[in-house]
Amino acid sequence: MDLYMMNCELLATCSALGYLEGDTYHKEPDCLESVKDLIRYLRHEDETRDVRQQLGAAQILQSDLLPILIQHRQDQPLFDAVIRLMVNLTQPALLCFGSVPKEPSFRHHFLQVLSYLQAYKEAFASEKAFGVLSETLYKLLQLGWEERQEEDNLLIERILLLIRNILHVPADLDQEKRIDDDASVHDQLLWAIHLSGLDDLLLFLASSSAEQQWSLHVLEIVSLMFRDQNPEQLAGVGQGRLAQERNTDVAELEALRQREMAEKKTRALQRGNRHSRFGGSYIVQGLKSIGERDLIFHKGLHNLQNYSSDLGKQPRRVPKRRQAARELSIQRRSALNVRLFLRDFCSEFLENCYNRLMGSVKDHLLREKAQQHDETYYMWALAFFMAFNRAASFRPGLVSETLSVRTFHFIEQNLTNYYEMMLTDRKEAASWARRMHLALKAYQELLATVNEMDMSPDEAVRESSRIIKNNIFYVMEYRELFLALFRKFDERWQPRSFLRDLVETTHLFLKMLERFSRNRGNLVVQNKRKKRKKKKKVLDQPVASANVPSSPEELEAVWPSLAEQLQCCAQDPELSLDSMVPFDAASEVPVEEQRAEAMVRIQDCLLGGQAPQALTLLRSAREVWPEGDVFGSQDISPEEEIQLLRQILCAPLPRQQGPEERGAEEEEEEEEEEEEELEMVQVSEKEFNFLDYLKRFASSTVIRAYVLLLRNYQQNSAHTNHCVVKMLHRLAHDLKMEALLFQLSLFCLFNRLLSDPASGAYKELVTFAKYILGKFFALAAVNQKAFVELLFWKNTAVVREMTEGYGSLDGGSSSRRPPVWSPEEEAQLQELYLAHKDVEGQDVVDAILAHLNAAPRTRKHIVHHLVRLGLADSVKDFQRKGTHIVLWTEDQELELRRLFEEFQDSDDVLGHIMKNITAKRSRARIVDKLLALGLVAERRELYKKRRKKLAPSSLPDGEKSLKDFCQEDLEEEENLPEEESEEDEEREEGSETEQAQGSSVLSTPNLGQSLHQEGFSTPLLWLQNCLIRVADDRKEDGCSQAVPLVPLTEENEEAMENEQFQQLLRKLGVRPPASGQETFWRIPAKLSPTQLRRMAASLSQPEEEEKLQPGIEPEVPGEQGAEEEHHKEHRAQALRALLLARKKKAGLVSPEEEETPGEKEQLKVAPKKRQLLDSDEEQEEEESRSKGGPVFCQFKSWMWTWHCSSSHAEAASHMPQLEEP
Repeated sequence: MDLYMMNCELLATCSALGYLEGDTYHKEPDCLESVKDLIRYLRHEDETRDVRQQLGAAQILQSDLLPILIQHRQDQPLFDAVIRLMVNLTQPALLCFGSVPKEPSFRHHFLQVLSYLQAYKEAFASEKAFGVLSETLYKLLQLGWEERQEEDNLLIERILLLIRNILHVPADLDQEKRIDDDASVHDQLLWAIHLSGLDDLLLFLASSSAEQQWSLHVLEIVSLMFRDQNPEQLAGVGQGRLAQERNTDVAELEALRQREMAEKKTRALQRGNRHSRFGGSYIVQGLKSIGERDLIFHKGLHNLQNYSSDLGKQPRRVPKRRQAARELSIQRRSALNVRLFLRDFCSEFLENCYNRLMGSVKDHLLREKAQQHDETYYMWALAFFMAFNRAASFRPGLVSETLSVRTFHFIEQNLTNYYEMMLTDRKEAASWARRMHLALKAYQELLATVNEMDMSPDEAVRESSRIIKNNIFYVMEYRELFLALFRKFDERWQPRSFLRDLVETTHLFLKMLERFSRNRGNLVVQNKRKKRKKKKKVLDQPVASANVPSSPEELEAVWPSLAEQLQCCAQDPELSLDSMVPFDAASEVPVEEQRAEAMVRIQDCLLGGQAPQALTLLRSAREVWPEGDVFGSQDISPEEEIQLLRQILCAPLPRQQGPEERGAEEEEEEEEEEEEELEMVQVSEKEFNFLDYLKRFASSTVIRAYVLLLRNYQQNSAHTNHCVVKMLHRLAHDLKMEALLFQLSLFCLFNRLLSDPASGAYKELVTFAKYILGKFFALAAVNQKAFVELLFWKNTAVVREMTEGYGSLDGGSSSRRPPVWSPEEEAQLQELYLAHKDVEGQDVVDAILAHLNAAPRTRKHIVHHLVRLGLADSVKDFQRKGTHIVLWTEDQELELRRLFEEFQDSDDVLGHIMKNITAKRSRARIVDKLLALGLVAERRELYKKRRKKLAPSSLPDGEKSLKDFCQEDLEEEENLPEEESEEDEEREEGSETEQAQGSSVLSTPNLGQSLHQEGFSTPLLWLQNCLIRVADDRKEDGCSQAVPLVPLTEENEEAMENEQFQQLLRKLGVRPPASGQETFWRIPAKLSPTQLRRMAASLSQPEEEEKLQPGIEPEVPGEQGAEEEHHKEHRAQALRALLLARKKKAGLVSPEEEETPGEKEQLKVAPKKRQLLDSDEEQEEEESRSKGGPVFCQFKSWMWTWHCSSSHAEAASHMPQLEEP
């Protein structure tokens, strides 16, 4: 950016700072104000950082700010302002832009700011600038806490931040072009720090217990000082060349010499350089060209070995999103004097500062006093200084703070967290991969240190190592960590250096584990198994359902013996009801919903020949559930009781699935990736077997990662190649699974290795390659299909079939093999698939399972056969959708809290949260997070408060038994499968208002009656008048809005605060006041005038209705005169007409209800016809009535409704009104 493009105000401000004459800087009188103006300009810069770029182009820091800092440090206000401005100007580019921009224009601005920062770093590489900072910092640290002001603490922090910013600037390798042992800009900066004495101040800050607040700043500065250094090389500086280094150099030179000699030999065998136009053309026998003929080669024979079919082809372009991750960390050797200074600094830091500083930083991290991702500096320092201590002179006491099981746990937790975030946060996957690499390095160094302790001459050190290893190898998470990292390795985000460290760490872990288990003999380790939480669906039945009569003829044959027993038991006065309990009080299913199970238990007792138990259970159930006379009326005769038991015996009652029938489904669920479920971890112990653990690595994903690293065997170190070969040798030789490595890509690599002129330097690799190739050709002599198997990666089952013969697995487990598909079954499968594949809202596999008339099949069998028939492309097309997000960010937790506070008063808190939450998760994950955040105390608080639907046959006013029967408590949602509950939510959304009205009308009379008894008659009358008044207003205006209920008397105010009165308001559909916005309860706008009048009518006092409408009692069959029946019928019609007139006069009757008594009589008769759902003709109805059968027939129809409904709540709502026999 040129100066003439600079903003005029900015240019004037910079000119007012002062000028440099020779080596002396002359400041202007308003220099301080100009510096403050520049700080203000930087505060208001745009997103392209234009002010920062203009100041960088003008070189304000080099020409003005640094001279002011060095020559005018006595002016304290100016010095403080210049430090503030420098901290802002040297801020890292990543912090300025948030991340590396992808848009070209913003990326240009980013690179421009980065180039200015590199110029600032070069300008700071002087002893004078750091000398001023060192002296100022020294004076401030000499002040005690009682003398130090707030401004002094701010200045200390700004000086440390300025040093951090300057050291953070990355090196420009293209511009510097420095080689090893040469002084780069970073080396010059480190040397200036050393000459100024600032390194001693950093050591003081790290070791002083009074300066712990600066521990994170100091650790960050130290990590930036050593970012290009290798701890092992740094520890050996000044001690001469080590024997290991000399051997490494000799091996590298030998490999280069062998390659050079091979090239010379090749050139000697070639012909002269003079081109011969008569070289001729050759036919290469056995190598086919594009057609069927042999290949024709038009070049000299000496070029034949370089022939490839890929010659002349354009290489396939790899998309950017699939390119391998690049290496970001580069290690180089600094100048000798800088390395000597850094080595001494490390030694002093370990002896005086390491344990204190790392303890302080760990405390800040655990107490969340640090900034986000500051734990990465902790893990870097742990890996670097423990490696330096191990390489210099191993003294475990210097690193005792980080040498514990707690540190292993801390590193493993962060490593797992980074691993999971890399899988979920795809936009920042590269950043999470770098943090994961740091955690892996720290974990590797911890293991290496513990391994070094094993070889210590001190017995106490070896005992400490044994204790640590015992704890590490016992816990399952530490053993499973490497398997998880291998299986999810992705070279798009994780560079080869990560894979190299992972392979070396795994090698070290396996070596330590093998030695430890061998020395211990029998090592006991922890084992965890995830077990699906089974919900108790079937109550304990007294008799098994197997081997019992099922056909009607068999049941009729069994009944006479049962009838004799029942006759004796019915006359027995000593028959106790306490011996049989018809419900399970410990079950999570409410008692009201266990009626169906009780009926099934009665039938089971009869089927098992236990007549006394069946009779006792029937009478006990009648005591528990008297509503609706489902189990007979209270005054039922013994004969009618026996007849009812006979009907129960012959009824085809719906039953829950047995455990045998669920076996295949449970086995199928374990094999598929489905919706997340509630799982509990079962912890146990087992004896450790090293070979069994090693078999976990016998996977194609693990072998692919090792082969990927082996491809760079020429660039790998000898130790890395040894780690790769050792693992592959363990799998091939120790586990006898050589066929796992029979893969074409690996064989191509072996071919390249064996033809390498420098293969003599890789003797271990060559020996292993020859061993695997020998095993393959020995197998190929027996199994000709081995050549085809080379094209595929294999698992252990395929390896066994290759070596032992195809079909060997099927012979060992023939009972688990699925039945063979016949042509007729395949045709039916294809027909069902084509018929159901386009049906929306239906799982096609479930539909096929329901209609397939074939041998027992599981979901997996059908899915795989559909793919085999070519009807589907992949098994993944049939996977049920599920959520896989595991971790919660801070913003997601805040959103969950907000949604919970918003919907906590609704009927379905969890359902509303799942609909409105941004990051979709499963129901189980949201419940677990609400419990973890402390928003709810138990799961029961989140159960859906379901409203029951109003059955058509339950509307007559005189039948009060149904009102009591339908007043059921809130249903526990945990008793329902997750998929069914979600479907219920969708079905109930459309009819929520109707359900609210139905439930309110049904449950209001009992609540109103109890409130009348407690002395709330006046508030109830006030509420009734309010409802009628609002209904009249809405009928006249034609429009409606929410109307508040304003209590003007003290009695009404007390009623509005009563919990039972508020419960009545909720039943009526009145909305409570919104939190923080409203004061009064409100009548919702969605309630129609007709609904409001019905609510008001339901609040009438029962005494008044009883006077106007006598209860219609069930008539006992008998002979009555026609005149008496006619007289009673006219009397009942007159009473109903009188009641209707009274209500109409009071305004409680809607126009729809204004009907003639004759019409009402027809309405009263109609529900009775709907009650008998099993009979189609009136004659069958009359016969069932004469036999005392309505009780059971109506219960049977309700039971079928309950069986077909998706939940027990709908079953209760479909229960018809039952008459007494």
